Amino acid sequence: MIRTSKREFFLLILMSIIGLASSLVVIYEWSILHTPPPFCIVGNTTSTGITLDCARVLSSQYSNVFGVSLEALAAVWFIINLLLILLVVSARREVARRSIDVLFAWRFLGLLIVPYLIYLELFVVRAICLYCTIMHGAIIIDFVIITYLVFSKKSAIRRALDS
Repeated sequence: MIRTSKREFFLLILMSIIGLASSLVVIYEWSILHTPPPFCIVGNTTSTGITLDCARVLSSQYSNVFGVSLEALAAVWFIINLLLILLVVSARREVARRSIDVLFAWRFLGLLIVPYLIYLELFVVRAICLYCTIMHGAIIIDFVIITYLVFSKKSAIRRALDS
């Protein structure tokens, strides 16, 4: 049973697909080909000393957690996001109700991590990775979307799960 409008479904998956694509580009280019992703090194330093330089960000000591790259963790985060969305829109009502709560918590967890990652880029590494910024934006927008869909009375998902 699909319990969402096409528009809501599109909104639910859009940022996850954008974030997943961004993380996969970084994994492929940086981890497999060992080259910086496209459009990554501009070389212009701002007056604050921050540069657009993915290689600098991706090679920093902060780019891994327990030996796992942040882009791989991001890809897993976005994949789990997509799987939870499928449960919300097509699973039995009881499973869908639990899944939307988990999806909200999952996106909130992502939202909590983003400010720390932005802090590391801007104030510690002093470089910005375009692809990381796309992933950060996708996570933030994802949270705004799920918050609207969970709490808005206009949400088809909310109406379907509450009925």
